[in-house]
Amino acid sequence: MKSILGIGNALTDILAILPDDSLLKEYHLPLGSMQHVDMETGDRIWSALKKVGVKYVPGGSAANTITCTSIFGMPSGYIGKIGDDELGQLFRSTMEQYGVRTTMLHSDKSSGRCMVFITGANAERTFADYMGAALEMGPEDLKPEYFEGYDYFHIEGYLVQNQDLIAKAVQMAREAGCIISIDMASYNVVESNDAFLHNLIDRYVDIVFANESECRAFTKKDDPVESLRELATHCEIAALKVGKDGSWVKSRDEEIYIPAWPATPIDGTGAGDTYAAGFLYAHSLGLPLKVCGEVGSIIAAKVVEVVGTKIDVPRWRTAKLEIRELIEKANA
Repeated sequence: MKSILGIGNALTDILAILPDDSLLKEYHLPLGSMQHVDMETGDRIWSALKKVGVKYVPGGSAANTITCTSIFGMPSGYIGKIGDDELGQLFRSTMEQYGVRTTMLHSDKSSGRCMVFITGANAERTFADYMGAALEMGPEDLKPEYFEGYDYFHIEGYLVQNQDLIAKAVQMAREAGCIISIDMASYNVVESNDAFLHNLIDRYVDIVFANESECRAFTKKDDPVESLRELATHCEIAALKVGKDGSWVKSRDEEIYIPAWPATPIDGTGAGDTYAAGFLYAHSLGLPLKVCGEVGSIIAAKVVEVVGTKIDVPRWRTAKLEIRELIEKANA
């Protein structure tokens, strides 16, 4: 089976279900927002959350994708940077428990963390991010041997802000013969790195995953399908995720709409990351674009039914059964 390597911000999600929003007010965190905090504030918030009980889940966009490809059975690797601390060791060990081959670089700074406050009847999520060691990863950390033996290289879009790192990474991945994919991650990242991202995709990237706002920011076209068509002129395959309405996939003259797979959603976190994993897994098997999108849709439907980014074992079993049936039908 073909293999995949991902690179991303090695962050541990620290999830806490809170009885009210008093802690949000104490740390001046607007409900539903995502705020970046410094190390001192991050440590204080973490200490406060420990008192109410927390759940630790290693995350970050690329890490979520690579964990899923490993569960699918693809030999999977990951490059990230952590601190010499409890959270860093937790991140590494958890990734390895999922079968991921980790290349964990080390920093003097504390490991990055994303503290997630879950409040209210609707499980509203508010984020306080301390990037820490993740921000310390630079081009000098990369070595050609990290990329050798991999067929795919997947980039977390948030890293595009680290332009020197990504420029070197894609050069090494291309020299290693990898198919390169990127998840655009955030429309504001696209807007603030517009020229670099266009050059990167035009020269190196084969597969692009984007949601509507990211695709609009990249193409400057408001209509989703028109923005998909424009995006597809810059790469081999463009995949546009439109949430509960499904997704669109385009490659050259082939343009396909894929309905969302049935689900009972409670939390959309990680849906895009798992969609990319399913798509890349199916692509590695040489399946048609339609099937690639459908496999992505199946696994995304499972993650929205749980809180957080990790799908439970029963849902994985169901997903694998549905995917097997889909692939058998496609090969019939």
